Amino acid sequence: MLRILKYLKPFTLLLLLAILLLFVQANADLALPDYVSRIVNVGLQQGGVEQAVPEALRASTLEHLTLFLSADETAEVLAHYARVDNTSPDYETCLKKYPALANEPIYVLRSTDQATLERLSPLMGKALLIVSGIEQIKSDPSQASKLGFDLSKLPPGMDIFAVLTRLPETQRAQIGAAIDQRFAALGGEKALTQAAARAVRAEYQALGMDTGKIQTNYILRIGAQMLLIALVSAISTITVGFLGARTAAGLARNLRHLFFDKVMRFSSAEMERFSTASLITRSTNDITQIQMVTMIMVRMVFYAPIIGIGGTLRALSKGAAMWWIIALGVLVLIGLVAMAFTIAVPKFKIIQSLIDRLNLIARENLTGMMVVRAFNRQKYEEERFDQANLDLTRTSLFVNRVFVLMMPLMMLIMNGLSILIIWVGAHQVAQATMQVGDMMAFMQYAMQIVFAFLMFSMLFILLPRADVAANRVAEVLETDLTILDPTDPKPFPEPFHGDIEFRHVSFRYPDAEEDVLHDLNFVAKAGQTTAIIGTTGSGKSTVVNLIPRFYDVTDGAIYIGGMDIRQVRLSDLRDKIGYIPQQSSLFSGSIESNLRYADEDADEETMKLALEIAQAGDFVFSRPEGLQGDVSQGGANFSGGQKQRLSIARALTKKPPIYIFDDSFSALDYKTDARLRRAIKEHLGDSTVILVSQRVATIKDADQILVLDEGRIIGQGTHDELMETCEVYREIALSQLKGQEVRA
Repeated sequence: MLRILKYLKPFTLLLLLAILLLFVQANADLALPDYVSRIVNVGLQQGGVEQAVPEALRASTLEHLTLFLSADETAEVLAHYARVDNTSPDYETCLKKYPALANEPIYVLRSTDQATLERLSPLMGKALLIVSGIEQIKSDPSQASKLGFDLSKLPPGMDIFAVLTRLPETQRAQIGAAIDQRFAALGGEKALTQAAARAVRAEYQALGMDTGKIQTNYILRIGAQMLLIALVSAISTITVGFLGARTAAGLARNLRHLFFDKVMRFSSAEMERFSTASLITRSTNDITQIQMVTMIMVRMVFYAPIIGIGGTLRALSKGAAMWWIIALGVLVLIGLVAMAFTIAVPKFKIIQSLIDRLNLIARENLTGMMVVRAFNRQKYEEERFDQANLDLTRTSLFVNRVFVLMMPLMMLIMNGLSILIIWVGAHQVAQATMQVGDMMAFMQYAMQIVFAFLMFSMLFILLPRADVAANRVAEVLETDLTILDPTDPKPFPEPFHGDIEFRHVSFRYPDAEEDVLHDLNFVAKAGQTTAIIGTTGSGKSTVVNLIPRFYDVTDGAIYIGGMDIRQVRLSDLRDKIGYIPQQSSLFSGSIESNLRYADEDADEETMKLALEIAQAGDFVFSRPEGLQGDVSQGGANFSGGQKQRLSIARALTKKPPIYIFDDSFSALDYKTDARLRRAIKEHLGDSTVILVSQRVATIKDADQILVLDEGRIIGQGTHDELMETCEVYREIALSQLKGQEVRA
């Protein structure tokens, strides 16, 4: 995938925005378990009381609290409370909220920041617990020993707080120390605040406040905050999904465009490296794999680590003693994924090659359907396709079965973790070392951590297949082109002369051990027809493929109009050439669109003339559609001879100064062949015509005939001259023509 990452540069802004939103989403998702913990701990267990600092106190309660506060602590507490009695200006307002004000003065908490509340909470919480404890032991004197004195020694009817007032401050401090020691073992200030919340709630009840409403308001407030956070998370998730999909689809679009553009500039040398079936698979299936993984990467590469790290830190803050449960779950998960990774990844490369094979067989059958039917090989081809299909099916099923087993095993791990957390957490709740809400939050954080590792692991499972696909695509995109424009191109001289000269030309195919053409020297002059004939494999098509630079010569040079063709632009060179290949290629559309493929601006008269010269007018204009006649893909709705004539008409529409006919008359009958050659000679008198054929009848009227054998010119001259001087040509002519035709 690293070789493809550079193509993500146009989507940098989208990626940065997606990463930012992923941070927002991850933090929102991590915040939700904490809010659940607060609802359970504070909303349900503490009745909505968040702090051990009451918003209001009866005067008698505050007086009792000061018994267990130092002078400085008392001063600080009193500094943050305002006394309200029947002489206060806000008496009526406070009376509605605190009905106990009618019986005695109260103290109301002034507006205070959070830092002050956190500082006052342990002071007042401890004092409230002591006072609450004393109130409770009035009904159970046996509990008094916990406070460090014996109530049985008190005179009958004496108030315990009156006694405590007379005790030395050091002795009262001992009671506070006992409380500190007890709650230090249970979790410090957090446990102290939770215990003191009950005393605060009791004080609110004594004040006549609606404690049920306090609890409901707290739960609704926290619930509303949770909904808002969930909404932020949902919006972020949807937006990131959109950005990820847009980035992945845009990358796939750009890769396909670059891929197609690169393949269109391939010379024949590059095309030999990649099969057509492989190029089709790379431009479709492989790029789709890259698109899918890119979308997943945008969603998971940053989100999973944030959730994993953030969830771990937050989980440890809720229950540090249970860290080993998360570690155990992650280790088991990593082991499971590693096992699946080892089993499945080697199969991905096999799958890609099997898809190539399937495409190859399907394409061969579709293009060679007539041959298959002619030789009655349908059964053989069906079995061949079935075998390739079954091989791909078996391999895909194997990989999918591995992944199918992964999901239930991972769910088993997560459910096992949940049970283990509940088991261990329940014991800690029973021992008052953990709150129920914290245990629930820890469980949610554990699931988030496991899901993060799960998502990351699944990404690493999918990544190898995408990496294989990315390397296959990058292999095409990074292929060096062998046929390039010169760094300092030169134009053809004007006026242009279409003479073609081969000077000591030799050629060797890439990776071949020896040359296929050897020291060719000849000149094809403008206004003349130069024909090339030879046995099969003698190099005829190779010679004409060198002229448009489908390949570059190995030694020597080719000159057109006095210019080395390697010194001019490819576009300038090919604009001068009308090339009719051995294999006719028509494109889906209309006859007109196929002719305009050579010249977009060609008028109707030019196209009609081209069709007449190519002897295609009879079957084109005999149809009512005429030039608008339909052409199916590959010209499948035309015969071989009709396709060749339309290909010739396409080249004629271009009106280039040079024509190359690479065995383009092979599918024509002799009568049509003769008419076509006469029309070409009549209308293309000033052009350079190179005619490759294995028919002597097609070339015997040429101004110059080259006879090739094993890549060498063994004969050069007219038909009559070669009949006298070239044994190979004479044998070919005698094998094809009757005696009178040979002499003609």
